Amino acid sequence: MDQKILARQFEADRAHLTRVAYRMLGSRAEAEDAVQETWLRLNRAGAGEVNNLTGWLTTVVARICLDMLRSRKARREESADGGTAELVAPQADPDEERELADSVGLAMLVVLQALEPAERIAFVLHDMFDLPFEEISPVLGRSTVATRQLASRARRRVKGAPRKSDKDSDATAERKVVDAFLIASQQGNFEALLAVLDPSVVMRGDETAVRLGGPRQLSGSAAVAKAFVGRAQQARFVLVDDAAGIVVAPNGHLLLVLAVAIRDGRITAIEALADPDRLMRFNFALPEG
Repeated sequence: MDQKILARQFEADRAHLTRVAYRMLGSRAEAEDAVQETWLRLNRAGAGEVNNLTGWLTTVVARICLDMLRSRKARREESADGGTAELVAPQADPDEERELADSVGLAMLVVLQALEPAERIAFVLHDMFDLPFEEISPVLGRSTVATRQLASRARRRVKGAPRKSDKDSDATAERKVVDAFLIASQQGNFEALLAVLDPSVVMRGDETAVRLGGPRQLSGSAAVAKAFVGRAQQARFVLVDDAAGIVVAPNGHLLLVLAVAIRDGRITAIEALADPDRLMRFNFALPEG
């Protein structure tokens, strides 16, 4: 195929490929690297025998992302073994990355990053981009049945553990409390924050959270409300180990977890956790609805 035609067809698919890669990698820069590598492979291989170029490009970028995810996981495990695990820090904040994060959802990006590489590939390609398992399985080097099981396992992790009916109402009530807290914080509404905080609320932060600028300990609704007023712009409600929680994730890059305790419709305790090893051990899930 003529190179100009090939390049034109590739450019037509670039935005789609970037969306696929971003959902897998959670980084605009890495997604662009994966898309560029996809172009290089297409340029080397040509497309003479390819009937569905978009599908071919999608599977190629998925293979590249899988390699990048496995490499990233190996580096983190090596760092953890050495006691120097790195926090997933936010990158620069360009408008394009912010738009990508908003299009996926900050909470979803955090949950996706908690999946194993193969689970993430299977889930993203099938559940988000409707690729059949028969096309995904060669990317993972698994059978169609095994690929289907990977996607199913990822789906269960994304949705969280099934809840008994008597806990459903509690979970819904807790989410309303946390959502009210986040909205009041983001809008800078001090009085609304006081209304959702128990008068004796206590907030604590681990050493990493303190180094990031958070308080070591605060007591009382006025002090805690003052710490949050006008903030939490990058915070979202998620289930953390199947309990109500908040993640702070600029552009989808996990920075901090706020574990909250709720009693009688008010927040009684907040624990800010930013230790990298601790963050890697959490199970995150999206609430239903």
